[in-house]
Amino acid sequence: MRRNPWFETVAEARRRAEKRLPGMVYGALVAGSERGRTIDDNLKGFADLGFAPRVAGHHAERDLSTTVMGVKTSMPVLISPTGVQAVDPDGEVAVARAAAGRGVIMGLSSFASKPVEEVVAANPDVFFQMYWSGDRDTMARRMERARNAGAKGLIATLDWSFSNGRDWGSPAIPEKVDLRTLLRLAPGVLPRPGWLWRYARTGRVPDLTVPNLRPPGGAAPTFFGAYGEWMRTQPPTWEDVAWLRDEWGSGPFMLKGVTRVDDAKRAVDAGVTALSVSNHGGNNLDTTPATIRVLPSIAEAVGGQIEVLLDGGVRRGGDVAKALALGARAVLIGRAYLWGLAANGQAGVENVLDILRGGLDSAVLGLGRSSVHDLCPDDLVIPPGFRLTLGGGAGPPGRGSAPGGGADAPES
Repeated sequence: MRRNPWFETVAEARRRAEKRLPGMVYGALVAGSERGRTIDDNLKGFADLGFAPRVAGHHAERDLSTTVMGVKTSMPVLISPTGVQAVDPDGEVAVARAAAGRGVIMGLSSFASKPVEEVVAANPDVFFQMYWSGDRDTMARRMERARNAGAKGLIATLDWSFSNGRDWGSPAIPEKVDLRTLLRLAPGVLPRPGWLWRYARTGRVPDLTVPNLRPPGGAAPTFFGAYGEWMRTQPPTWEDVAWLRDEWGSGPFMLKGVTRVDDAKRAVDAGVTALSVSNHGGNNLDTTPATIRVLPSIAEAVGGQIEVLLDGGVRRGGDVAKALALGARAVLIGRAYLWGLAANGQAGVENVLDILRGGLDSAVLGLGRSSVHDLCPDDLVIPPGFRLTLGGGAGPPGRGSAPGGGADAPES
């Protein structure tokens, strides 16, 4: 009997992805830096929060739509930019079509396996993501290409990656896929015929080059070639962030990777349109706190000046509601949609987005709200000591930061 391709939870999408993908590919989706404590805390942070539902006075119709940096989205969930999506032959194009079909914004990594032009053709609401990599002329050319392709906003990601070790070892990702590599990897790939068949039908092998970093008149670098360029680039200053913002022009500009209040304030000074409270999904410095714990202090500090988003650990629609209640404009998802893509291609990504929409709508209904914009801290059960303020920012009355920018004192 054939299994129903539809799944009801993101956890089931992950289970199906693990069964379908070769071990090294699946490992790249779940890996985090060092011991993986930040990944665990991203999930635990949402689990530690509770809801305070109402028993009557609910709204028969609820509005889940919003805007992010001036771009409309049917719900406050964005596709987070992730690198080379070899879990499916159509990769980012399949994700873009799914996002367009569900009316949400697509974030596209500069390390993507598909050109920005193809992705914008599949979904006109694209935010292009860049790292501080290469010289300024090179970065200016990349921004110009994205702008010419029709990208509506830029995401500058600065939180990846200051730690590259994993206690359990990194997955063995090849530099490129050729005949010799295929023969070497065959023992790990042949037990996953479903994934292999997807590529066999297209007549292609997984492409580990990054076309959005192709220099004029040259060949696209491999993922590791692009990573090497990033490692050789001098780390950016706040003046460099301001330059990026100015070079992008008047269009929307998001800074991704903020966990500290002082950094958030500097981001405002640099002229950003929005920031994402992010620890790169646990792939930055391990033991960085969960983003949901540091979100409230950042939202209180700068939320009146710029839009504040969050990524890290979102697996349910209820998680989206909790983030919004604590001050986020929207959230970005990464692993969740990649598991959907691995489980069932474009339809799997649509499936994940539908799951999040359904869970968010249920939360808004149960909390007695008519719109996602009405969610607030009163809708939550927040345990003592949950909130953290990093970077010396002043918290609410009675909760100063520890010297040097540590955690808030426990809440009473």
